[in-house]
Amino acid sequence: MDIDHTTEAAILNRQDGSTIAYHRSSGKHPGVVFLTGFKSDMSGSKALALETFCQQRGQAFLRFDYTGHGQSSGAFIDGSIGQWADDAVYALDHLTEGPQILVGSSMGGWIMLLAALQRHQRVAGLVGIAAAPDFTEDLMWQKFSAEQQRLLGTQGYVDLPNCYEDQEPYRITRKLIDDGRRRLLLGGAVNLAMPVRLIQGLLDQDVPWQTAARLMEKVSSDDVEVTYVKSGDHRLSEPRDLDRLQRVLGGLIDQLERPS
Repeated sequence: MDIDHTTEAAILNRQDGSTIAYHRSSGKHPGVVFLTGFKSDMSGSKALALETFCQQRGQAFLRFDYTGHGQSSGAFIDGSIGQWADDAVYALDHLTEGPQILVGSSMGGWIMLLAALQRHQRVAGLVGIAAAPDFTEDLMWQKFSAEQQRLLGTQGYVDLPNCYEDQEPYRITRKLIDDGRRRLLLGGAVNLAMPVRLIQGLLDQDVPWQTAARLMEKVSSDDVEVTYVKSGDHRLSEPRDLDRLQRVLGGLIDQLERPS
């Protein structure tokens, strides 16, 4: 079955004038919603692989861009964890029906947790790929030098080098750090009862493998499984990684579809 990923994105208009670009496939439930990472967009390899997978097995699927990302409106520098989590909840409310599995990559793993806490009655399960809850505090602020922390306080931002294809630096704002601090999760229980699946590379240079272990401990659900990938990096986008992701998601869908 050939899947066409080149169709033009649809646009969801919000009451505040912002827009969210998305691609949606109809199908059976539970549906699947893909949540992208920091400064990523919905055209990445994991999003497209999952779209193909869901269409082939007849599951509903949604991928979209947060505001300030990809084809959605707004500027990245104006965004925050709270804004992007609100985008996810808005998309869940307006673009999906019935139970959904949220699949979050990197920052999307934090967003999926925040969205599930707000819409736990709609979320049937979670799949985190190098999930990075609390990264603005644990992996940014606490890793910043005294000079970088000073610059955040005086000029309101600091530029970090970007090691991926886009050579422009990441501009990290004080707004992003402060807003993230108000949404930290790993300091206490994460009260989510649905099944959770986490995939984490042991060679991840951005999110330490211990983050997955901490999240497994903090989530209140008893049905939490972590898959550690010895050779896995942060992106987990190699063909074998995408195959593994599809197997993990497929297993969770099968579990949820079985009569209780």
